[in-house]
Amino acid sequence: MTLASTLARARTAAERLMTDECVIEAVTGSTTDLETGEVVDTVEQVYAGRCRVQQAAPSASDQRVGEADVLMLPRVLQLPVVASAGVRAGQRVRLTACQHDPDLIGRRFVVRAEFAKSHATSRRVGIEEATS
Repeated sequence: MTLASTLARARTAAERLMTDECVIEAVTGSTTDLETGEVVDTVEQVYAGRCRVQQAAPSASDQRVGEADVLMLPRVLQLPVVASAGVRAGQRVRLTACQHDPDLIGRRFVVRAEFAKSHATSRRVGIEEATS
């Protein structure tokens, strides 16, 4: 068995565990609604499809944003390697489906860390959720 075929089988096995779905977007600019004054980001979709959310241990960090205290919750998002090329730190993640935990549906995260390795079975990115 070759390395390529072994890696392909391992990636297929990893993707079987990706029962959630998400959309990842990059902010490309912003516009201001002249009537309301609201600033609206313009975005470009980078990825849409299967994923898996993982949390190694329950952990959080307190951050002060202006006058507000915000709790930052770190997670790891696993994506298919080839299909998710181009996912980078700073992009936004929104979970659109979660077969086994309905509380995750609609949650929003920001990509904070990128991990890479030569023989990856899934693309893993560190994501963070801000709660108040």
